[in-house]
Amino acid sequence: MELPPTLVCVHAHPDDEALFTAGITAHYGSLGYRVILVTCTNGRLGFDAQGRDGSDPQHDDELTASIRASELQRSAKIVGFSRMVNLGYDDSGMAGWRQNAEPGAFVNVDVERAARTLGALIDEVAGSVIVTYDENGFYGHPDHVTANRLTRRAIELSSTAQRLYYPVVPRGVLARFTVDAQAQGLFLPAWILDAVPDTPDEMVATTMDAAPYAQRKQEAIAAHASQIDNADLVTMAPDLFSLLFGTEYYQRAWSRHPTSGDETDLFGGL
Repeated sequence: MELPPTLVCVHAHPDDEALFTAGITAHYGSLGYRVILVTCTNGRLGFDAQGRDGSDPQHDDELTASIRASELQRSAKIVGFSRMVNLGYDDSGMAGWRQNAEPGAFVNVDVERAARTLGALIDEVAGSVIVTYDENGFYGHPDHVTANRLTRRAIELSSTAQRLYYPVVPRGVLARFTVDAQAQGLFLPAWILDAVPDTPDEMVATTMDAAPYAQRKQEAIAAHASQIDNADLVTMAPDLFSLLFGTEYYQRAWSRHPTSGDETDLFGGL
């Protein structure tokens, strides 16, 4: 029996699946595609139950990882994932944090060894379209950059991967988005404010209408209640949230074969 097409999203932390790609996963999940989530870390350095981030000496890493695992299960179901895999590496924290140097931190992963695991998983599920962050990790987070390195190597080892895409916000859109959001008096989290505006508008290969899934995307962000820096996104009026987050943009980073027909569909032409 022929399997349905499979989308594999490789994310660094619990909540990234809600923030970056929830529109496409909800869309393809609703079409009956297999939608697989690979989360690389345990998210241990997110905000803990007392609202402390991972740089705080009193931060509770173990409890935070447990809370975030539960939040991830809820969020992933909301946005259409049919299978969730966690690679189990420790969250490395932001650039310059002391945890960067710990052996188990994701930034110190043996990329070749981990890529063999990820490549085998991609082939196991017959993943054809793979999504992860660009070389800058979207906003420079060390774990996002490592996810890019890992995924790039994994698709080289995979026999089923056909395309790799990066979620991006093109320069023109990012400039308008930031101005419009700040005019509304919104607090914007670091992943928006520090987004690297180096994607020219013409580099966007695929523009996805995520507006029909904006409510689910907002609900998924809300499922990660421990991550208080996203609070304004959770309480944002639904119409404003849809206006700001109702479109997702993707850069085609690699394709096994010449590609056409993917302007509004990551699987277009396959």
